[in-house]
Amino acid sequence: MSFHPEPAQGVERPDSLRVLFWAFTWLALQGFGGVLAVVQRELVEKKRWLTHAQFIEDWAVAQVLPGPNVVNLSLMIGDRYFGWRGGLVALAGMLTFPLLIVLVLAGLYAGVSDVPQMQGALRGMSAVAAGMIVSTGLKMLPALKTNVLGNSWCWVLAGLTFVAIAWLRVPLIWVLAVLGGGSGLWAYRRLMALQTPRTRP
Repeated sequence: MSFHPEPAQGVERPDSLRVLFWAFTWLALQGFGGVLAVVQRELVEKKRWLTHAQFIEDWAVAQVLPGPNVVNLSLMIGDRYFGWRGGLVALAGMLTFPLLIVLVLAGLYAGVSDVPQMQGALRGMSAVAAGMIVSTGLKMLPALKTNVLGNSWCWVLAGLTFVAIAWLRVPLIWVLAVLGGGSGLWAYRRLMALQTPRTRP
């Protein structure tokens, strides 16, 4: 039997598997240029299924795991509230309709892929998608103030990650292993230190 934890204070839970399916379907259909641009707004601000802190924690895990990060996130959230059935339903909502749309668009795009106007339009869309991702990152910044590593060290780690990937072109797997693994271990040790009662000499 799966254990479904009670929502955190100020957080609601989906009413049914049907609600979960259509929520992730709607989320996926908005994800032009990547679902990350809208996932935080939908799940945290509108539906309130996660707090900002929970979203950052879950997103960090989804980012590190193999596979598409948003798919990983949908599985995690579905499983959290409805067990393995919720994970499968959330996954189906995330993939079913977008898959059908992509198949149709791929057939249409094959006939116009060499048209210069179409290529220019796609380049313009990529710029918009990049802006949406940046705006999502900015919305996530306030949650870093309560991070166990401290706001200053979070900025340092974010800067090191940016430099490693954008300037030094370090492969993502090494950035995750060194910076991600190191910061995760550091945070774990600090959490354990906070939970361990201090004994007076």
